[in-house]
Amino acid sequence: MIDSTAFGAGILVGGILGALVVGFWIASRVRTHLQAQLSASGERAQRAESLADELRRQVQQHSLDLDRIRQDLSETSQARAVAETRSAEAALHLSEQKTLLSQARQELAETFQALSGEALKQNNEAFLTLARSSFETLQAEAKGDLAQRQQAIDSLVKPLQDSLYRYDDQLRQLEQSRQAAYGGLDQHLKLLAESQQRLQSETGNLVQALRVPAIRGQWGEITLKRVAELAGMVAHCDFFEQESITVDDGRLRPDMVVQLPGGRQIIVDAKTVLAGYLDAHEASTEEQRLEGMRRHAAQVRSRMDELSLKAYWNQFAQAPEFVVLFLPGEQFLGAALEHDPRLIEDGFLRSVVLATPTTLMALLRAVAYGWRQERLTEHAEEAGRLGKDLYERMAVLTEHLNDVGQALGKSVLAYNKAIGSLETRILPAARRFKDLGVSSEKDIPMLDPVELVSRKALPVDSE
Repeated sequence: MIDSTAFGAGILVGGILGALVVGFWIASRVRTHLQAQLSASGERAQRAESLADELRRQVQQHSLDLDRIRQDLSETSQARAVAETRSAEAALHLSEQKTLLSQARQELAETFQALSGEALKQNNEAFLTLARSSFETLQAEAKGDLAQRQQAIDSLVKPLQDSLYRYDDQLRQLEQSRQAAYGGLDQHLKLLAESQQRLQSETGNLVQALRVPAIRGQWGEITLKRVAELAGMVAHCDFFEQESITVDDGRLRPDMVVQLPGGRQIIVDAKTVLAGYLDAHEASTEEQRLEGMRRHAAQVRSRMDELSLKAYWNQFAQAPEFVVLFLPGEQFLGAALEHDPRLIEDGFLRSVVLATPTTLMALLRAVAYGWRQERLTEHAEEAGRLGKDLYERMAVLTEHLNDVGQALGKSVLAYNKAIGSLETRILPAARRFKDLGVSSEKDIPMLDPVELVSRKALPVDSE
């Protein structure tokens, strides 16, 4: 049988060593955990800000598209201006040609008038006819050239005009999209402001509630009970809450007494030290924050000294010479260690072990494992007792079966003797009735002796 007391002491030492290892590990990482928990309250604001940045990026992209369209529109307008300039130049050139033709006609007329004699008169009509024909030909060519130029200008300007119409439509659509995007951005910013306001209000209410000592104490006890439940230590089964004991100096009331295998006990006292910690996180300057953290470390040390003076191990006979000071959050111990690194060492010197939910969870799981082993030991002892009782009952049953076998053997022997007497002394006389003429429908049957022998049961302890 396992020595329960020695086993419980071993479990206790192992739990304390595990708690020390986890405690030092938490002290090295607590600052990162604190920053993560502080940033949790602004997580929704960050998500909303990310959404706002995405909307701004979309608006910026729309603005870039709008600038590109405006640039294309400017280039198209320039091309149209060039085409219109060329058309104006062609029209001016045609007008100049008409002017030159008119001047040439006038000069020819003056020249013909200056000519003298009958030859001029004879050739005047022919020359005028030729000149008129030449002028009409030149004018027709000029009109054809102007029509071709106008057609070329129209073929160049019409695609540009269609492109301008399309750009105008796209510009209107982009403007509508931009207005809708700005409207959605305004709505999201409004929701972000409302969420931030609600978050600040809820945070303020929580901080104000935690400043009340009674609420802080209840929160610490609830956290302690939750840790015990997660570790498998069911309330009022393996541990007791609100246990109290009266001494000469007053009444001592630890928050939890953990029962160990073998009747040993661990005393746990929860202390929710938050005043300095909350002041530090509400500080507006770095100096105020540092002052609040130093005050928080001093408050933790003060609670540790007070708990050491209570000396619970003198009041609970089965408790070891130390008590567990439970802080309901890793960040509280980490902030205190940052400004008072010797808290853990000084706590051991004063028989006080500082614990957080993680370290207490490790200790309670070790105790729960010890209880499981204790129950297995008890079950093994009970199984041994049941086996011994069953063995004794099997031995008695075997003796009874042997007695039954011996009785059966005697019955068979008596039966065979009765058959022998029947066949030798009674049946011969009975058969003589048949010789005397006494008839019967049935004949006397022959009886066979029993030759089976009952088997003797072996003792239970035989091999």
